[in-house]
Amino acid sequence: MEIPVNRKISTEDKISVMHDKVVVTGMGVVTPIGTGTDDFWKNLVNGVNGVRQIKSFNTEDFRTHVGAEADSFDENTDLGNNYAECGRASKMAITAAMEALKQAGIDNDLLSSKRIAICIGTTMGEMQVLEKSIIHYLETKKMDTKLPSGYPCNVISNNIAKFFGIKGYVTAIPSACAAGNYAVGRAFDLIRTGRADIVITGGVDPMSQIAFAGFNKLLACSPYVCSPFDAERKGMIVGEGAGFIVLENLASAASRKAQVLAEIAGYGISNDAFKTTIPHPEGKGGIDSITKALKNSMLSEADVDYICAHGTGTGENDRVETIISKAVFGKRAYEIPMSSLKSMLGHTMGACGTIETIACIRMINEGILAPTINYKTPDPDCDLDYVPNNARKSQIRTVLNNSYAFGGNNASLVIREFRK
Repeated sequence: MEIPVNRKISTEDKISVMHDKVVVTGMGVVTPIGTGTDDFWKNLVNGVNGVRQIKSFNTEDFRTHVGAEADSFDENTDLGNNYAECGRASKMAITAAMEALKQAGIDNDLLSSKRIAICIGTTMGEMQVLEKSIIHYLETKKMDTKLPSGYPCNVISNNIAKFFGIKGYVTAIPSACAAGNYAVGRAFDLIRTGRADIVITGGVDPMSQIAFAGFNKLLACSPYVCSPFDAERKGMIVGEGAGFIVLENLASAASRKAQVLAEIAGYGISNDAFKTTIPHPEGKGGIDSITKALKNSMLSEADVDYICAHGTGTGENDRVETIISKAVFGKRAYEIPMSSLKSMLGHTMGACGTIETIACIRMINEGILAPTINYKTPDPDCDLDYVPNNARKSQIRTVLNNSYAFGGNNASLVIREFRK
């Protein structure tokens, strides 16, 4: 593990050095541009736009009518166990986790170990279950008592545990749209502190009428496309998806002879303590989370090769995110490529951080940077390198993945190329 020679090492840092590396051995996704990491990656580098007319509910009474739904995902396929009884969020999560576990080579015998944990992030939980319950009541004036109990956030992590037979630590973190990165950070800590050897972690959110209505009410939704950092940007696009990774300590991966895909070097979290729906105008919370992530990773600002932006396409978020990069990296901010995957995926809420982590790992391993699509008009306030419109070949080793959420929640991950 590299330690900057001119940085004073705290007792906390010394303790973390003693522990094994935390590595990624499996990945799985359900997204608006593909289910499965290979289809997702192919469409990502080709700049495929996942924004379409919403099919899952009637948008006639809303200001906008488009969203980013995971059309390639068939929730009616019965995978056995308790799958058929689950809501859409749990089904997406189980599907993504299954792909990740298969790639990691984790069999049923290992899944039964109490040294395996689950940590998920979500914004809305099983919100479609609650929405169906409300619609059922409005139509029949009778409450379906089974439906409301199936929507809280912890239901998703519990359903994953039941499906795979996992008896270790199981939790859900509902820290809004930073929840995916929060979950990975928590999983990182579970491994570093020796509480688990392997953690299935990630984020998930289904398309939600309630979320769609809320963002429309806030005038935050674009009527057509998501165009982050563009001067003519009109707002975000509500999306859905799931991204899950298998994290484990290096000793565990080595003992199983598992292929290591990347290393999670560290993370940082913070809160703006400002307004609920907009970031601090000087980006203080985001600056803090990045600074903490670099310190936790034993790295300096000079080590970062690429930034996966939160990049929602809203006026304030994009402007403040640019300010944050300049504050942390100084003049070098102009040299570090940054792109917003939400230009293609929409905002997948609690899933975005982990879906973007998976994309970052593929970028490291393939030597290709995903683009920010729909970029046409430069904005004087957003004047960095956003990898506009087309993917770019670039050999990168260390990437920073940022998530900034309502409530001022900020979470930054540092992901590195794995080297023994």
